[in-house]
Amino acid sequence: QVQLVESGGGLVQPGGSLRLSCATSGFTFSDYAMNWVRQRPGKGLEWVSAVNNADTETNYLNSVRGRFTVSRDNAKNTLYLQLNSLEPEDTAVYYCAKRPFESIRSYGVDYWGKGTLVAVSL
Repeated sequence: QVQLVESGGGLVQPGGSLRLSCATSGFTFSDYAMNWVRQRPGKGLEWVSAVNNADTETNYLNSVRGRFTVSRDNAKNTLYLQLNSLEPEDTAVYYCAKRPFESIRSYGVDYWGKGTLVAVSL
């Protein structure tokens, strides 16, 4: 079955960095676009970033553009999110989510991970 397992979250000071990973299994990772989605405390789900199947196209939420970088290693079936210049407003549970198609121009998510918590605080 499809599994998405996030890791790399933690407590970091403002201005700090983290690298999130999402290890996947149960599907052909290189065939599908992938998302990062977050949920801040008391808020709804917020799409953060997407990457197409070939790692040649990406897109970002405006508030993280230039600070976060999404990437993938299709040989390792793993998705990454590099978080730099973190702000307290970035505190959230970050989820890895699979799209049902290869392009970032597609819509929808068909599988989710359980999330990893990023807390940005002094």
